[in-house]
Amino acid sequence: MCGQCEYRTANRSHLSEHMRRHSGEKPYKCDQCDYSAAHKEMGERSGEYAMDDNPAVHPGDETSSSEKLDTERQQTGEGNIPCEEKCGVESDHPPAQGRTEQKDRLAVKRTVDKRFACTECGYRAAKKYVLIKHTRKHTDQHMTKHTGVKTLMCGECGFRTANRSNLSRHIRTHTGEKPYKCDQCDYSTTHRSALNRHMAKHTGNKPYMCDECGYRTASRSHLSEHMRTHTGEKPYKCDQCDFSASHKGNLKKHMAKHTGEKPYMCDACGYRTADKSSLTEHMRTHTGEKPYKCDQCDYSAAHKVSLDRHLTKHTGEKPFMCEQCEYRTTNRSYLSEHMRTHTGMKPYKCDQCDYSASCKGNLVKHMYKHNGEKPYMCGECGFRTARMSCLTVHIRKHTGEKPYKCDQCDYSAAQKFHLDRHVAKHNGE
Repeated sequence: MCGQCEYRTANRSHLSEHMRRHSGEKPYKCDQCDYSAAHKEMGERSGEYAMDDNPAVHPGDETSSSEKLDTERQQTGEGNIPCEEKCGVESDHPPAQGRTEQKDRLAVKRTVDKRFACTECGYRAAKKYVLIKHTRKHTDQHMTKHTGVKTLMCGECGFRTANRSNLSRHIRTHTGEKPYKCDQCDYSTTHRSALNRHMAKHTGNKPYMCDECGYRTASRSHLSEHMRTHTGEKPYKCDQCDFSASHKGNLKKHMAKHTGEKPYMCDACGYRTADKSSLTEHMRTHTGEKPYKCDQCDYSAAHKVSLDRHLTKHTGEKPFMCEQCEYRTTNRSYLSEHMRTHTGMKPYKCDQCDYSASCKGNLVKHMYKHNGEKPYMCGECGFRTARMSCLTVHIRKHTGEKPYKCDQCDYSAAQKFHLDRHVAKHNGE
């Protein structure tokens, strides 16, 4: 039995291979790139396969894995072994005399219907040849990194991929189908992995932990991404400039700057963006939805980063400090922006004039002067603005909200500078 999960097996080598899932060890290396895998596909005893050593991968080898397996069966006489021994299924015939020990082992195997596990995706099979057939999906997917061949295409938009399951998932973006349902709430999703991550919210199980800072997560891929905050690794490179990113999604958003493509549009005001999550956040300006709640007061926010900033008011924690002055902040990116006040660096350049800015947000606001775009619209009166913060302040005219409170009297204001002006009266300024 595995000491880290409930996996059980009758074979010590199976357990050794299973443990690589927890340790992350990948001893089998691809000789064409730096890809590595935890298991050798044709291992004699493991029953667990990875794609990197599949003989069909390498050009010039015309013998498939299944053909080689059939040959092995003929040479070893495996084809003559009764079905109940190979598959772990009970037979109507009593075992031959002298095979009591084998029968005991089979009794253990019968408790595990699918003992052959894929190390790439968790798929399990009861028979070795079924698993070999399955692993070819991963083999083909890996080798396209070398060949670049993408034979499967979406008839709706021209999206191409080398993997049939990827195409099936992509098609759901057109159909809206969400086949993976949570049995504890009404959540549904297009991807099984997304459902697995969601279920962790119900179970609270977060088995993957960062050794550097104690961060825990329910997903191994999330831990891998998190580790890049410590290592500084940025493996996703733009092929048109020197931009690189630690997350694939960030590279996709960056590429839209080169292509100019903005496929996601708001039906309410015509706002367009290159990123689906940006559209989701934008829609909250119309709906007023604020899903991020503070657990210490009644504050709520439309964006997680806003909630994170708010929480520091309760904790008072500001772990990021400037080495040249006494400035401290709760956010690493704020410190990076602050440092530019010392260096004078302005990395954000306008491509229509000689304007440059130290903060990306300032450049975005500047660009509206050139294009006249005002993507943020009030759903009550049609007021439009180029800045989300201006829309937020405007909406308070309709709601009557006055979040800025004076701590010396009962005065409150809709805008911070009004409060600052009022406090000056108390201070005699």
